[in-house]
Amino acid sequence: MTNSELTSRLLRACRRLPVDATPIWLMRQAGRYMAEYRALREKYSMLDLIQSPELAAEVTLQPMKAFDLDAAIIFSDILVPLIGMGLKLDFHPGQGPVIHNPIKTTYEIDLLGTPPAEETMAPTLEGIRLATAELTPRAIPVIGFAGAPFTLASYAIEGCGSKDYAKTKALMYREPAAWKRLMEKLVTVQADYLLKQAQSGAAALQVFDSWAGLALGQEAYRRYVAPYNTVLFDQLNQAGVPVINFSTGTFSYLEDVAACGGDVIGVDFRMPLGAAWQKIGLEFPIQGNLDPMALLADWRDLKYQVDRVLEEADGRPGHIFNVGHGLHQSTPVENVRRLVDYVHEQSSHSDTF
Repeated sequence: MTNSELTSRLLRACRRLPVDATPIWLMRQAGRYMAEYRALREKYSMLDLIQSPELAAEVTLQPMKAFDLDAAIIFSDILVPLIGMGLKLDFHPGQGPVIHNPIKTTYEIDLLGTPPAEETMAPTLEGIRLATAELTPRAIPVIGFAGAPFTLASYAIEGCGSKDYAKTKALMYREPAAWKRLMEKLVTVQADYLLKQAQSGAAALQVFDSWAGLALGQEAYRRYVAPYNTVLFDQLNQAGVPVINFSTGTFSYLEDVAACGGDVIGVDFRMPLGAAWQKIGLEFPIQGNLDPMALLADWRDLKYQVDRVLEEADGRPGHIFNVGHGLHQSTPVENVRRLVDYVHEQSSHSDTF
């Protein structure tokens, strides 16, 4: 193991090694709830921040300066690789990401490119290098990430958020050959991007499958998603860093999710951690899973929810504390600070490394 793996709580937990306290980082820990981030957004668009290595690194480091977090995650968005494939992405205030030329025909799938990440995602890769240079002396790892094929395919087809995924599922069911071509292209792009993030200094990787569990039942997941996720995670074995497999709404078939691959299984806030371990086995580290909306409560009620998660983890090796989805923009900063400190205090024990 490298020196950072020996000293980082997060990286040790990813290997189910002893830690002196439960590691904690938070999805969307860099974002709109922080005044520092809002100040930058008054000057720059979302894409401006993502496509400037210096600004991306600055946003990545904002929560690391404010809180005693055990990992940073590079500031970007899962949809940005779609730009390099030929889709026009923008972020609209109050509406979120929008694809202006969503996929409408099978021919448009064939037109999508699969350029290397060095060409299309160079700012993010450089942002990782800058953030890593800042955090390595503190033995804090930087996490790289990307979206899973189904989630990206859904955005590319729907054009924006969806309640029923009708367009996506229509193509998936009616045009299985075209669906296969689309998913294979997305696997190619995302595998290359994630591997390049590791080569740029990311000490762990996370794959976000935010929509598959909300859109699909078990049989459809097994047929239309799992084969491509399995190929993606197989390719990520080359990265040499821990890989977190995070999905939402997949509790009823979490064992199928885990079978696709990943060193750590990230679970959303809808399932007890103990039940998740029963499904996938104690050999898997688990990341999760406080309801992010609990951070909108007062400290007494938030503390109760934090205690519940820690009790469900029951001191098992390989628990990484996180929210079960991203932080909400109205999250009080003080609650984040108290959460991070409290998790460390409550889980502190005599094991050393």
